[in-house]
This record gives sequence, structure tokens and C-alpha cells, in this order.
Amino acid sequence: MTSTRRLCKELEEIRKSGFREFRNIEVDESNILIWQGLIVPESPPYDKGAFRVEINFPTEYPFKPPRITFMTKIYHPNVDEKGHVCLAIISLENWKPATRTSQVIQCLISLVNMPQPERPLRAELANEYTEDRAQFMRNAEEFTRRHGETRPDD
Repeated sequence: MTSTRRLCKELEEIRKSGFREFRNIEVDESNILIWQGLIVPESPPYDKGAFRVEINFPTEYPFKPPRITFMTKIYHPNVDEKGHVCLAIISLENWKPATRTSQVIQCLISLVNMPQPERPLRAELANEYTEDRAQFMRNAEEFTRRHGETRPDD
């Protein structure tokens, strides 16, 4: 199975890379198609907590993109209430089989740190982000403190 071999290799590379903002990667060894990890943002307002995400790889990977779901609630214009994320690199029209999971994770971390209000899944948060950034930052920080995961010790 091509996807299994490639995912094992990518997982090993990611674990060795020492990503500071993606940690605590958990993979059920009996099903390498499902990963969980902790996004640990370093930029306000999300630096007050951490966010568990699940990455689901289709059996057709790398020919079809993975799906990413936030398991931890996040106040973010590009993540809906069910945890689905709008991330260009994994959209069907942009996906390329040569894309590595580490690139997807880097794009996800960038999106968390710098929302893209022009591609929202939650229009009200995109409007708040655009029209009253200070209020958005306060709301997102408070939401992160209430709902975010505990940040791991360095």
C-alpha cells in the first residue's frame, strides 16, 4: 500500500523535524490514516492555548488530499463550528500528490496565526476581524483561554 509507506516516512520526518507549533502527534499504529496532534500557536490571540486537530488521510493518498478537523473549539474565521477548516493547499483544485504533510501543517499553522477573512467559513468572525480587529483579538483570546487545550511545557 503506497499511502501507508509514504505516511510512515512522512510521520517519521515530522517527528524528527521538531515542529514547535505542531506537537504530541498520536497515530494509531493499526490505522496510520488518522493522525492527531496539537497546534501550539506562538502568536496572539491563540498563544493562550493549544488546539487538537485530527488529520484524516484517504486511502487514495497522496492522490487525494487529507481532511483536517479541529477537535478543540477555536474562534477563527476560517474554521467552522464543526471544526472544518478552509485551507487552500488541501482543496481539491489545489492539491498536488507531491505535497507533503509537513507543508500542509505549516500552512495550517500560518492560517491559525494569520486568519484569511477573504476565505471565511464564519462570515461574522471575518467581518469582526476586518472591521474591529481589537475586538476580534479580545474575543478570540478569551475564547482560547476558555476552550483551548493546555499548552505543553517546552
